[in-house]
Amino acid sequence: MKRTIATLVAAGALSACATTAQQGLPPVAVMAKGETAPVGTMNEDAADDPAIWRNDADPAASLIVATDKKAGLYVYGLDGAVRSFIDAGAVNNVDLVTLEDGTVMVAASDRIDLANSHISTFTLDTASGELAPLGRIPSGSGEGYGFCMSRHGGLSALAVIKDGRLREYAIGEWAPGETPQATLLREMAVPSQPEGCVFDDRDGTLYVGEEAAGIWRFRDGETTGQIVAAIDNQYLVADVEGLAIARDGADGGYLIASSQGDNAYAVFQLPSMAPLGRFRVAEGAFGSTEETDGIELDTRSFGPDYPEGLFIAQDGQNGADAQNFKLVSWADVKAALGLD
Repeated sequence: MKRTIATLVAAGALSACATTAQQGLPPVAVMAKGETAPVGTMNEDAADDPAIWRNDADPAASLIVATDKKAGLYVYGLDGAVRSFIDAGAVNNVDLVTLEDGTVMVAASDRIDLANSHISTFTLDTASGELAPLGRIPSGSGEGYGFCMSRHGGLSALAVIKDGRLREYAIGEWAPGETPQATLLREMAVPSQPEGCVFDDRDGTLYVGEEAAGIWRFRDGETTGQIVAAIDNQYLVADVEGLAIARDGADGGYLIASSQGDNAYAVFQLPSMAPLGRFRVAEGAFGSTEETDGIELDTRSFGPDYPEGLFIAQDGQNGADAQNFKLVSWADVKAALGLD
């Protein structure tokens, strides 16, 4: 009997240890200024990644493109209302660029074929908020997962494959009604599953999150990278998810990473990658954020609510509603962390 009780107590202790969430350094709290309507897929991990289009003529009329990875792409206004939805199937991460002629190209990692990745491409009508499909670009074998684009030296796109492979493609011009052409520029890899990625367009540096290990940096054109911020259970608690960048000057600013394991966001100094602090999105007029996948940041003004920039985080636990995206003033984050 004693042996049975001791065994049960030991097993209970081990179980408690196994289920206790790892916590990093205490984050400062900020509160969201807005949120989007929930995505349409209920009771599933569905919302994933946002991208921001800034209306230079009227920043408060800017748009957010975001994924429901079970169904397609939403376009939201900054008021959070749905402007449009396109049934694009299983698209995971999304990014957008404004081309020299004013065309806004939106592209996303396409997981419809789990054996062969694709990049789904669209144009955004910024007046109507509607997306028009251009076509699916093949991006090699494996399940498409993460995705980001760059304008450094020409338009390119990074296809992040779930098994760790990374492929960067040059995106060429296209005629109306045609799928853009893509040319493979380089292939890289990290040891295990990656997802979040972001380019620093000032010099072409690429940052990639390996979910269970940390943040990798690949210099422009290079195929070998290095971990510049490892999971340390202080600033980063696994999984490392979305990445975003705040550029300042020639090479300064900040890299922000979703520390999904403890519902926080880590901020690193550029270019040194020295850790500066952590923040979380707490309950306020809008809900808190938990289990964040994708994030996005634009440090230009978006009107009185976001005078020094807009930070967006996917919310994995949106109360009784389906998942959505929370909108945060970057000025509030900087003030809370004492940045600048």
